[in-house]
Amino acid sequence: MVDRPGGETLLFLTDDQLRRGIEAMFFAYRGFTADPDRILENYAYGRAHHRAVHFINRSPGTTVNNLLDILGVTKQSLNRVLRTLIEDGLVESKVGTKDRRERHLFLTDEGRELERQLSEAQRSRMRAAYRDAGPEAVAGFRQVLEQIMDPEMRRRFNTLKDM
Repeated sequence: MVDRPGGETLLFLTDDQLRRGIEAMFFAYRGFTADPDRILENYAYGRAHHRAVHFINRSPGTTVNNLLDILGVTKQSLNRVLRTLIEDGLVESKVGTKDRRERHLFLTDEGRELERQLSEAQRSRMRAAYRDAGPEAVAGFRQVLEQIMDPEMRRRFNTLKDM
């Protein structure tokens, strides 16, 4: 680290430090998804189902188009996931009242229970990690994650925080 006039500190990282950070992200992601993956196996679902259930729960009544925008997947891919979730009674699709072409998505009671199980598994892991790392590390971690996001994704993320 080098301090510059005006209090700005420059951080110089070696390729090895960056590589270790990238590897840490890969392994952390495996840990973060391991518990939900075990739950999803009981339904023969994958991570795409988890993401859909998460964001439908986060914003009940969200439209298919909004979910497409958040998840960044193809319409065909999302339709496969939603069709399964609807057929299995976890998601309900309602025709829009203002625009009948829109489909608004809601979790059923069973869908909310699955989402609760999945989220609790991840909250438990995050809670323990945050507690062990401490508040400064948590704040720094959050800043790093936000800076990794593309600007449009960061804008989208900040919109979700306000929901």
